Amino acid sequence: MTIKEAILQSLSDIKGLTNSNEVCKHIIENNYYDFGDAKTPPATVSALLGDFIRNGDSRVKRVKGKSGTYSYYLAKNEPEIGVEILIQTEPETKRKNNHKTYLERDLHQLLSSYLKNDDVYSKTIFHEQSKNSKDNYQKWVHPDMVGINFLNLQTKASQTFLKAVNRADTFKITSYEVKKEINTDYELKKCFFQAVSNSSWANYGYLVAFEISDSLEEEMERLNQSFGIGIIELKPNPYESKILYPSKLKELDFKTIDKLCKINPDFEKFIEQTEKLLTVSEKYFKSTEKELNGFCDDYFKNDSEIEKYCTDKNIPNE
Repeated sequence: MTIKEAILQSLSDIKGLTNSNEVCKHIIENNYYDFGDAKTPPATVSALLGDFIRNGDSRVKRVKGKSGTYSYYLAKNEPEIGVEILIQTEPETKRKNNHKTYLERDLHQLLSSYLKNDDVYSKTIFHEQSKNSKDNYQKWVHPDMVGINFLNLQTKASQTFLKAVNRADTFKITSYEVKKEINTDYELKKCFFQAVSNSSWANYGYLVAFEISDSLEEEMERLNQSFGIGIIELKPNPYESKILYPSKLKELDFKTIDKLCKINPDFEKFIEQTEKLLTVSEKYFKSTEKELNGFCDDYFKNDSEIEKYCTDKNIPNE
């Protein structure tokens, strides 16, 4: 039996949620694998459990506990474990956390870099600058970020023809709701429907999260199919980020766009810059594009910048 087979067998025996130390103990007690002279078998088991998750092995899943530690289980045992155990909610009175952490908005530059790699211009919408900014309801109105990408036609004739037929087909606008982590069914639904509310006006809408519990996969798929909001898993290396579920295309809601322009200057400026680029003559296109790029969020130029940023902002980079 290999070490990975021993881990899978132990998870099968234990059936419920367990940690790497308990898995290691179970392996040794049942003689599933001989660690020989290895000095740190628990560390080996912990690393391999992490590999199952990072490599997308569908047999093993994990959930994040209240203390920030991970518990593992076999996917086939999920029905026996029970949803009430997998969906672990935070207590009402949260403990003080003395560890340095990052802000939700610190993730925006990671997302903007991921989007820029796909030729999407993105901009943070600061809800603090909106009228009635102290109203808690505003978080259900404003997207965290907006992005626009333009159809890249190669010939001038095709570009002119498309603009003449339907200018709206030359671009697509996307709304993004950004979260640090989503660990429970309750958190998923709250964040998801916030994204639904904030992106009703856009062509596409996405919920973006840095950490998402594996136990929520089935519910994410159901919500995506029912409401059309996509889900992006953001990585500390933004170029490793991935779309878990794609968003469904919608028509722009110009009435809501007008409302957002009235209450938020960032959003209004974004729409103005977009309109300028769509209508500018070829002579001034490059300078107008440069103006839009300067208005949008910063993005990373190389991996060294990413690593330094994650370190400075205390963003986990594993």
